[in-house]
Amino acid sequence: MLDQTEGYTTEDGRKIGGVVMEMKNITLRFGGVVAIKDISFDIREGEIRAIIGPNGAGKSSMLNVISGFYNPQEGEVWYRGRKRPPMKPYQVAQQGIARTFQNIALFEGMSVLDNVMTGRLTHMDSNIFRQAIWKGRAEREEVENREKAERVIDFLEIQHIRKTPVSRLPYGLKKRVELARALVGEPSLLLLDEPMAGMNVEEKEDMSRFILDVNDEFGTTIALIEHDMGVVMDLSDRVVVMDYGKKIGDGTPDEVRSNQDVIDAYLGVSHD
Repeated sequence: MLDQTEGYTTEDGRKIGGVVMEMKNITLRFGGVVAIKDISFDIREGEIRAIIGPNGAGKSSMLNVISGFYNPQEGEVWYRGRKRPPMKPYQVAQQGIARTFQNIALFEGMSVLDNVMTGRLTHMDSNIFRQAIWKGRAEREEVENREKAERVIDFLEIQHIRKTPVSRLPYGLKKRVELARALVGEPSLLLLDEPMAGMNVEEKEDMSRFILDVNDEFGTTIALIEHDMGVVMDLSDRVVVMDYGKKIGDGTPDEVRSNQDVIDAYLGVSHD
């Protein structure tokens, strides 16, 4: 069993820290439907943690619990050693947790730069009056946030579209813009809901590279949902597997790959 505080070392020599997020016996119901049933797992400092399973397994519901969109009827969410009370999504964001969505949630009429800038809202302290005058503190804050946005835009190699309205972008670039918006908030925990969905092979390779770079260069802890098993096995340090709201596997990619319950429920069965 992994130590709660000391973490572990990956096969490629990366140091993974102690527990950042812990889900304890989470149960989530919608009326008579049980979306998540008594699931426990943790996310550790610096790791890439994948959540996989067939359609309808409860993966996005779990991500919504982590990000504050849903509050479970049973169980506890612990973040950085403290039990987290029920929170709104913006309160969770203020704790340093950012996310992308399965269905792209961008402002289509705004430019790439303006969309990315909205990711800095949790770092803006100036009130409406100061922003209207745009002097002193408000001006300094705007300049700082603009610099942060430009650095992320450069990092994700989308400089050439920074002034382009999002509505004119192809799907793959929209996904990258959404990643930029999440990343510019400087999260310590980044949640990615199917970041490769709908992408071609080249776009998946680019996104995989950026996810690894975010984890390596920024030290960002990442939890992701993804259906592409090749991507999951290549990127992830550990994988938790869900099926019909239950946890059926949890371990390294190799351990999960050889788990017969996982093979029967997911890897060895075609799910349309």
